[in-house]
Amino acid sequence: MILKFTKMHGAGNDFVVIDGVRQKIELTPEQFRFLADRHFGVGCDQILLVEKPEHPEADFRYRIFNADGGEVEQCGNGARCFVRFVHDHKLTPKREIVVETYGGLIRPSLEADGRVTVNMGAPVFDPARIPFDGQGAVTEPLEVAGETLEISAVSMGNPHAVQVVANIEHAPVATHGPMIEHHPRFPKRVNAGFMQIKDRGHIRLRVFERGSGETLSCGTGACAAVVAGIRRGLLDSPVNVATHGGTLTIAWAGEGEPVLMTGPAITVFEGEIHL
Repeated sequence: MILKFTKMHGAGNDFVVIDGVRQKIELTPEQFRFLADRHFGVGCDQILLVEKPEHPEADFRYRIFNADGGEVEQCGNGARCFVRFVHDHKLTPKREIVVETYGGLIRPSLEADGRVTVNMGAPVFDPARIPFDGQGAVTEPLEVAGETLEISAVSMGNPHAVQVVANIEHAPVATHGPMIEHHPRFPKRVNAGFMQIKDRGHIRLRVFERGSGETLSCGTGACAAVVAGIRRGLLDSPVNVATHGGTLTIAWAGEGEPVLMTGPAITVFEGEIHL
């Protein structure tokens, strides 16, 4: 089978985007892993499928598969690439669309300057909905490798555990990241965020993503980090989030309000591959 695809990235978080509206796409976990492989496939952090919606309010359905072949609920950087893709490929004339995801509806919009803003919905702190075996406090202790870490658990349509570190370049992302991801208190695994606060409007961030490992940027991770920092009284909205792949701007007005994420969405190349 010859599969057409578009390679895109949002602040360095890279994707293989596939049009499932004009063609029927049925891929196995093994084929997703092959596409994501940086040596034998195309190479990406996630594969994004654009499909016709099932929800009556949605314009499209958005499915996300990690590099390990598993399907996940949400990807913020991918959402920005999604709206750029459907607009550039003339699947819709709308600059603002409603997108159905496994984690709920989101509303991305294409800005005049080429960046994309995504209404990511309100963050979730209820431990049962994250899911997380915790008390729902602003910060909670988490035992990792004989240390007690102070983390904030939050869902942005997918689960995140955010901790504050002195310097992200020296943070134990490679060692603690996998242990946090698979921690038994997170029954569906978790994305591990390492946040360095520069001032009340600027942070630096690294994220070890569930099913993909560390990525150059993580949109939902940036949202979760800013929400955690504001709840802890350390940050004021809006916040610029510097990742190794680029900068995102996150705004959040407080409890019950949606998180707004603005950043780039870039097409790298179009191609086709034999599966």
